[in-house]
Amino acid sequence: MRFRRAGDVMTADTVRVGPATPVAEVARSLADDGIGGVPVVDDEDRVLGVVTRSDLTRHRGGTEHSGQPAGPSVAGPVATGRATEGPTAGALMSAPAVTVRAVDSIALTGRIMADRDVGRLPVVDEEARLIGIITRRDLLRVFVRPDSDLRDEILDEVVVRALYLDPAPLTVSVADGVVTLRGRLGHAADVSVAVGMAARVDGVVAVVNELTGRHARASG
Repeated sequence: MRFRRAGDVMTADTVRVGPATPVAEVARSLADDGIGGVPVVDDEDRVLGVVTRSDLTRHRGGTEHSGQPAGPSVAGPVATGRATEGPTAGALMSAPAVTVRAVDSIALTGRIMADRDVGRLPVVDEEARLIGIITRRDLLRVFVRPDSDLRDEILDEVVVRALYLDPAPLTVSVADGVVTLRGRLGHAADVSVAVGMAARVDGVVAVVNELTGRHARASG
């Protein structure tokens, strides 16, 4: 049975900047692409940090307080000429960056977002190079799934492919993400396995177990 990973649902075409990128260009990237943050990478695409709208807001507030000209507004126009001096992405970025690996589970990715109170995470490969971005919206697309999709996946992936069971004696119903399993299995041990695997399907809220087993598996 295959569960979704961060690499399955991430956005691969990712905006990125270097540590020497002027703040004006960073602000323009956020505004033009309608995003809340951008990874800062080195020459080998390894993630060094992240610059967010909040970082730019704090920078503007600091320069205004010090009497220096404020940086460009994220939502407004920015200078189009090439910047030669001034703050850079490397100076403003939050570092070290919180990242997830492409092979990390969706559940782990969601916990990291919640624990760190962030709405997006850079996704890296086994060599820590940036390969995508995953957002809360990406996670919602996984977990908010039609009940019919959940039912089909449980029948096909759990019952048939994983447990090698005949689905005919079983009834799988799903309402608002709550799965109800009814029927009689050949072995009592299959009941707990079926319930456990169904509960792990992305998008399942809870499992109501109304399964029974006829007899225990023979040992030895």
